Amino acid sequence: MAAIPESVRDLLDRVERRLPEAPLVEKRMFGMVAVMFDGEMIVAAHTDGSLLVRVHADDDAELMRRPEASRLSMGGRDMAAGWILVDATGIEDEAGLDFWMGRALARQAR
Repeated sequence: MAAIPESVRDLLDRVERRLPEAPLVEKRMFGMVAVMFDGEMIVAAHTDGSLLVRVHADDDAELMRRPEASRLSMGGRDMAAGWILVDATGIEDEAGLDFWMGRALARQAR
């Protein structure tokens, strides 16, 4: 298996520092490296610096209005509500990453 690029490793390290102490599993999927938390994918880091964030579907419309948010398209089909691709600019600072990780963790808590 190919090594994880340094830029992805850096983003994964930033993500994992925001997660509660729990067994985390990194898994390659969607051409990204996903972080599995409590058996579910919570986020996935891409080599372009973006982050696929799993949020509660009820919050999707509100979050999709943010300028850094878009819908990931795979094979010509958009992913369902609750899956938001956050551009690298939206998570380049700690406040941005805190916001998106908070939304991902809120989904886990529901």
